[in-house]
Amino acid sequence: RETLSIGAFAKAAGVGVETIRFYQLKGLLPQPDRPDGRIRRYGRSDVVRVKFVKSAQRLGFSLEEIVQLLKLDEGT
Repeated sequence: RETLSIGAFAKAAGVGVETIRFYQLKGLLPQPDRPDGRIRRYGRSDVVRVKFVKSAQRLGFSLEEIVQLLKLDEGT
């Protein structure tokens, strides 16, 4: 499994690091654990999720609506 630092993750998703942190605060993106005190690592599924959020925003969905869409996708 490929893992990315937050900087590489942000670059791959086409957003800034602060956007990643903001999405985590808003519940749009889960915050990964820090194994053994190391830096957090992100995967390709996280990149896909951020790209989905950005696409939904461009279509006019609010962040609250996007949270609901993501919950539907997760089956909750």
